[in-house]
Amino acid sequence: MLLVNSHEAERFDVKGEPHLSDVLRLDWKIISKTIAAVFEIPFTGALELLPAMDLSTQSGQLIGKVVQTFAIGMRDNGLLLQSPVAMSHLTEVLADLVVRTIPHRFSALLDKKPLTIAPRHVRRAIDFMQANIDRPIVTQTVAEAAGVSIRALENGFRVFRQTTPAAYLRTMRLQAVRQDLLDPSNHQSVREICQRWGFSHFGRFSAIYRAAYGENPSDTRKRSFVV
Repeated sequence: MLLVNSHEAERFDVKGEPHLSDVLRLDWKIISKTIAAVFEIPFTGALELLPAMDLSTQSGQLIGKVVQTFAIGMRDNGLLLQSPVAMSHLTEVLADLVVRTIPHRFSALLDKKPLTIAPRHVRRAIDFMQANIDRPIVTQTVAEAAGVSIRALENGFRVFRQTTPAAYLRTMRLQAVRQDLLDPSNHQSVREICQRWGFSHFGRFSAIYRAAYGENPSDTRKRSFVV
């Protein structure tokens, strides 16, 4: 089975004898959400997913059967298309299997011992950031919402999230910007999208975005309209 991230590769060639293949497209937002849930981190940058999977392996057989279920259930206006609940659950299952079984740049974290559960104030801080991601909040505001001092908040994030509260919030906002840039139904300009998610200095934002994703935000935007 060949896996291609259309957000990272503009084209690819499959060499060999002529053949017919089923193509299943999984919304990238679902993959990002799954990564965030499994590893408890906001996701930016390339996933670096292994481009091919051996369907004869145990994990390959399992994923292959899920993909086959999609193909059978969707072909010729199949029953799966008439059951959005089943489609949603099956999509989540496939995304979870992909993240947990196919090698990518976060896979090493799965082999480590489970991390200690983050303390309540760190979780409250993250929930507050998510709820106010498009508002002009600073570390002091987050600390007050979490009910701790700035120092305690920063120590908590350093120990349990290996980053700072400010960097964590910035990563969440970068992810939100990228999702909007990749959404062909969003007709806002690149600058408007950046401002919506709290990036007022466009030049500085472009540098941060390029460092995280390896391309300019305008390049991401152009690709979202390519059919």
